[in-house]
Amino acid sequence: MSDTSSIKHPTPLTSGDFTAAEEPFGLFAEWFAEAAAAEPNDPNAMALATVDADGLPDVRMVLMKGYDAEGFVFYSHIASQKGRELAANPKAALLFHWKSLRRQVRVRGGVTPVSAAEADAYFASRAKQAQIGAWASKQSQPLESRFAFEQAIAKVAARHLVGEVPRPPGWSGWRIAPAQFEFWHDRPFRLHDRIEFRRGTSDAPWTKTRLYP
Repeated sequence: MSDTSSIKHPTPLTSGDFTAAEEPFGLFAEWFAEAAAAEPNDPNAMALATVDADGLPDVRMVLMKGYDAEGFVFYSHIASQKGRELAANPKAALLFHWKSLRRQVRVRGGVTPVSAAEADAYFASRAKQAQIGAWASKQSQPLESRFAFEQAIAKVAARHLVGEVPRPPGWSGWRIAPAQFEFWHDRPFRLHDRIEFRRGTSDAPWTKTRLYP
């Protein structure tokens, strides 16, 4: 299970009725705290959707490694498929699904790279074997065999037997700044509760709408 203890987030709300929330970040913090206590694996897992040059969507699971009022952060290789697609079209959608709680949160917004200092700090916090793997992997590129990958890992490991492993130049992170949230909670007979928050700019107030299930 992923360690989520270091993820920074706003103060959770205390309201029992989530549809009464007036802004999304506090509500997300409340739901994420409950998911961290209830989900058996990776409560910070989220589906990340991007689009390619032809407008065809791609979606994959990634791990959220931080969030605050500025947005949601994840890390990967810049040359990966997701990295290339975000460079060409810096917009994305996220989906958190917490099955044990019967809840979903959808997020949409623009994407910007994290700073080099942020990427350095997170990379330094990773396990050394994961750091070595980041150097050895040509993410999303064709791989002739598992053995070839294991050889690449061994070569990188040999170069870093002692000391710190620096962050690869092609490895960094992104921040999705939400322009839209949707909170979904299961109810009997598919009469679910849904509320949506939207804003036009990052400094604009949120508008809230209750949606039919």
